[in-house]
Amino acid sequence: MSKARAAKRLAQAAAFGGGGLGLIGATLYGVLTAEARYAKRVIGPMKAHPAKGDGLYGRYPGHPITLAMIGDSSAAGYGTSSPDETPGVLLACGLAELAKRPVRLVDVSRVGAKSTDLARQIDTALLSGPHVAAILIGANDVKDQMPPSVSVRLLDAAVRRLRAANCEVVVGTCPDLGLVRPIMPPLRQVARSWSQRLAAAQTIAVVEAGGRSVSMGSLLSEVFRTDPRMFGPDRFHPSVTGYAAAAAALLPSVAAAMGVGPESFVHPEPFRGEAVLPIAEAAVQAAKTAGTEVAAAEVAGHERGPRGRWAQLRHRRRHPKPDVERVDEGAVAEATATVGAAGSGSGRPLAETPS
Repeated sequence: MSKARAAKRLAQAAAFGGGGLGLIGATLYGVLTAEARYAKRVIGPMKAHPAKGDGLYGRYPGHPITLAMIGDSSAAGYGTSSPDETPGVLLACGLAELAKRPVRLVDVSRVGAKSTDLARQIDTALLSGPHVAAILIGANDVKDQMPPSVSVRLLDAAVRRLRAANCEVVVGTCPDLGLVRPIMPPLRQVARSWSQRLAAAQTIAVVEAGGRSVSMGSLLSEVFRTDPRMFGPDRFHPSVTGYAAAAAALLPSVAAAMGVGPESFVHPEPFRGEAVLPIAEAAVQAAKTAGTEVAAAEVAGHERGPRGRWAQLRHRRRHPKPDVERVDEGAVAEATATVGAAGSGSGRPLAETPS
């Protein structure tokens, strides 16, 4: 089975309610359970939750853009000491600079959240009438052994709800948990495989639901693997530097979703590896290349071709670091058969103090 076909079948399983262990089997599930227990003991309990950075950013005229930050500890910025260091504030500041408009941040993310918590977070976010939402979710689903098809189905529903409310959506796919140092081989390989399966299916589901995805695992894998400064003291959550890198990966796509920034309307450039592909192939390519965005596209006025929905592959960060991490081909294939640069680096926001 090809990797593209594998990814497509996994997403279809989620769409049609498949959620059992299937061919993943009790042995692999048991290994991942042991892995999760070991990692939790080493990482230890969660401590103080980060302060929220809700408020208005950007000293510009005009009607504010409302940005909703949704997801788990990677969205909340667990381990940061100031709201200014959280991904939500970094994105709000960067978007304000690109749009030359104020940005109102509504941060509903929660440390420890899983895909089952998305519905409640979106209930809250929709009260503010968001124009664009950034979602980071999936790591806790992997830690707690939630079947990938269940995670994907919940994310699909979340994106559709936001799109029905005329809110643009950018999803950072599940990171590569094989990078987490407290997880030792061979259990680390299991976490990597599960993470990649989930990220591939998330990409397909998000685009089918009308959103955009950004590959977080492949973007951050090499730099997180080689630079210990990217991790916080618990060696599981990112450091301030790591959160800034994640925000920098998301920002170009968030800006493009709002139609702002210098590259928002540029067509895919083949010499940079950008292309319009069937969605399943685009999802697989996104897993290989640093910071790749996948979004819906049309070919000759048609949304779909013989192999499904068309999607465009974009590298909106103009100078990404080369990625030597290779996607686990067997993981993607097994998953499907189984479950049927404009970033801000750090510091103070370029804006008024949040309310």
